[in-house]
Amino acid sequence: MASFDRASPALKEILLRIYSAEKPIEVDHHLYEFGSVEYHIKSSASDPQLTYLSISTPLLTQGVLLSYGLSPYTIQMVREISSDVLEIVEPAKEGYQLTLRLDFSKIPRGKDSLKVVTEVSSIQAVILSSQLKEMLQNVNSWDTSQGMYKPIKLVYHPREPFYVIRQPKKIVAVFPMRFKEYSDVIIATSFFQELMEVGSSEKWAKAPPCSWSPIPPPELRGEPFEDLSTNGGFVSFDISSRHVEGKRLDKTVWSLLNFYAYVKHHVKCTRGFIQRRMRRRLESLVEVLQNSSLKEDGHIKKVQGWRYMKKLVRLSSKSKILKRRCRDFARKIKRIRFRIKIHGFGHFRRRWLTMPKFSSSMGYTKLE
Repeated sequence: MASFDRASPALKEILLRIYSAEKPIEVDHHLYEFGSVEYHIKSSASDPQLTYLSISTPLLTQGVLLSYGLSPYTIQMVREISSDVLEIVEPAKEGYQLTLRLDFSKIPRGKDSLKVVTEVSSIQAVILSSQLKEMLQNVNSWDTSQGMYKPIKLVYHPREPFYVIRQPKKIVAVFPMRFKEYSDVIIATSFFQELMEVGSSEKWAKAPPCSWSPIPPPELRGEPFEDLSTNGGFVSFDISSRHVEGKRLDKTVWSLLNFYAYVKHHVKCTRGFIQRRMRRRLESLVEVLQNSSLKEDGHIKKVQGWRYMKKLVRLSSKSKILKRRCRDFARKIKRIRFRIKIHGFGHFRRRWLTMPKFSSSMGYTKLE
């Protein structure tokens, strides 16, 4: 479901506009909602008290369907919404499962009118809930094979199927979880683990026990592989008999139908919360840097002398580097000015250019 409200906000707005119009208006409007739901609202100015509402909604894949697509149990649940105001038109308009004739003249004035219009706007939720209720109540022993109950695959949206397995003492609802983003998988996994911890506490002992597993539970053995390939694991709820008795049945069914929407809503809110925290943290860091720069500007005069000495130190170090480079350059020049060495010239010099030695009979005495 796209929202947690039973009544369609857009359908409710259109019906209220037709009901509260001072002058008769001509309406022929097609309305599309999440989950391949389509409404057709038609009202004629010549007969403003009557409005025709047709609805086309995906049907769950079990149950006995009539020619116009709904079981007798679902038809009875629709009639109980407001028997004085709405009437089922047979056959339904082509392309729709159900067509209703609404008589606005029978809607009481005042606050009760808003209540009646809201109940009529929840027609799609009533159809969907009644189908699931009928499945939970009409699972007989012929659905068993080898001592185990066969899982019932319920498809409200093609990408969001879930399974219901009826057992002797409980009903198990299994939700395969799939997410597009890897960050959503991390957030959802953390949420499922926390949900298990909270569900096991004494405070929530009356709530249906919840379990999460990265692999398919044993109850889904034999199901198609494409239905069991997930990246978010499998969430299971054990629903006992006290959760489906009396008025609790309607609440339990509605919670099961909205579980996917609730998880997506939680993941979206958590992602937004993390992004806001990161943005605030970044703003605080920028503020700290700005404050530190302002403090440094206020102390420029105090540290001006220190900065001058720092510049002198830098200049002296640069002068040392320059002197070192000059010495290296001078050494290179001196090497260039040395005589060129010729191999073999030393032997030639010793043989032909040596001075002759003279000997003398006279001796020499060193003077002191």
